[in-house]
Amino acid sequence: MSSFDVVIIGSGPGGYVSAIRCAQLGFKTAIVEKYNSLGGTCLNVGCIPSKALLSSSHHFAEIAHFADHGIEVSGDVKINLEKMIARKQAVVDQTVGGINYLMDKNKITVFNGLGSFVDATHISVAKADGTSETIEAKYTVIATGSKPSSLPFIKIDKERIITSTEALALKEVPKHLVIIGGGVIGIELGQVYLRLGAQVSVVEFMDRIIPGMDSALSKELTKVLKKQGMKFYVSHKVKSVERNGDAVVVQAENAKGETITLEGDYSLVSVGRRPYTDGLNADKAGVKISDRGQVEVNDHLQTNVPNIYAIGDVVRGAMLAHKAEEEGTMVAEILAGQKPHIDYNLIPGVVYTWPEVAAVGQTEEQVKASGTEYKVGSFPFKALGRARASGDLDGFVKIIADAKTDEVLGVHMIGARTADLIAEAVTAMEFKASAEDISRMSHAHPTFAEAVKEAALAATDNRALHV
Repeated sequence: MSSFDVVIIGSGPGGYVSAIRCAQLGFKTAIVEKYNSLGGTCLNVGCIPSKALLSSSHHFAEIAHFADHGIEVSGDVKINLEKMIARKQAVVDQTVGGINYLMDKNKITVFNGLGSFVDATHISVAKADGTSETIEAKYTVIATGSKPSSLPFIKIDKERIITSTEALALKEVPKHLVIIGGGVIGIELGQVYLRLGAQVSVVEFMDRIIPGMDSALSKELTKVLKKQGMKFYVSHKVKSVERNGDAVVVQAENAKGETITLEGDYSLVSVGRRPYTDGLNADKAGVKISDRGQVEVNDHLQTNVPNIYAIGDVVRGAMLAHKAEEEGTMVAEILAGQKPHIDYNLIPGVVYTWPEVAAVGQTEEQVKASGTEYKVGSFPFKALGRARASGDLDGFVKIIADAKTDEVLGVHMIGARTADLIAEAVTAMEFKASAEDISRMSHAHPTFAEAVKEAALAATDNRALHV
């Protein structure tokens, strides 16, 4: 029987990063992955492939604005969806290949098969060929991730009524894509197919899209996407989703109790994700699973069984790849006797539409609810020289600061390159920066980042210079 210091079950961003950090710290490390491809949901059917399609569709959408820049394109410009999907897969394959390289480089043993607990120190690996192998682990890290959720009355057939996994590999552009759920995944994939020519309708139970983010971001993104042609049905409760041949009929009820009917050729069910522990046999190790399906952990990500830890989507908190990575690193360093920490308030969230949406810290709604006295500074992209030069005028940066101490409590932005700009806000908040601290930093001109400085100036006695 093979024995290891640390065995990680699951090779997503949390799992493989944890394995690498464990190996760096001198642990004999193994990773167990039930699929033949490493990388988990993020690399195979999530973050990476969706960004590849967003990038390809963005290039296509940009052609409509070429004339504004003095670029004349003659002849028909056509979409080759098959090639687009093939490019997406090539990006995935290359990225997964990189993970394989990192496993070899760090001398991490990889077991392909379904990992399940025999007891607290032994894991059975059931392989695709029907054989199984048992390995021994001094410590185990559960990193089994999540799967798409659905609604009890919806039958997902993976053909016309689909999840995000199938939406990444369609063989045709939908005529009318009806999306159930206005969260990050639904909105991102909705924009992909909207750009490619589909009619896109979004049905959302809450009163706004991306409901977990600051309401100002939701309002601006809704405005921009409506301008692009996306239709929204917020405060609507889906009652039924039925397939009739190549048609899908969605019925939903609005706040007044009135029923609307939307008919499309595809319906994307995007109502969130659920922790995935199927087949793990956590009970055999004595590991507690909550009523919500999450592995229960303490502040050190340790389960009720002292030698077993859990990270990522399978535990509490935001289901984000970078959150899982931080937790994977944290566990490895705890096992090595170090004292790492994670400030969960400073895990940024991003929506990779165009304009991009990004945020860190508390929303204005959260600050208001806490009773903290606060001030807000905001700066629109349309007042930014770099934004005018590129033609990316939509959006703004909003900074919320404590009214008494001036400490930055939250930064919310929508616009070009905000997925990258948010790192400045995270850095500032990690060091407890005030709005004035940010306002006194020199920002290169002309850049999109100047919007952060201007928003900080606006929060500091309303001192914005260019608006």
